[in-house]
Amino acid sequence: MISVHVQYFAILREQRGLTTETLVTPATTPAALYEELRARHGFTLPADRVRAAVNDAFVTAGATLRDGDRVVFIPPVAGG
Repeated sequence: MISVHVQYFAILREQRGLTTETLVTPATTPAALYEELRARHGFTLPADRVRAAVNDAFVTAGATLRDGDRVVFIPPVAGG
């Protein structure tokens, strides 16, 4: 189990009702963490529509998470 700090934007923030939270998780990758959070909080976006950044750098879905990481899930953004 590791402790991670998660930050939410846009629709994920709306669906969670929080901007940030710290949680203890067995997830070892951003993909596993997102699926855990999706099941827990009812996120409607599938994993392939969300990008992950860890400690301010975009990472692949299979990157390794470490204790204390700051994870940001970024949904698609519309704009012009």
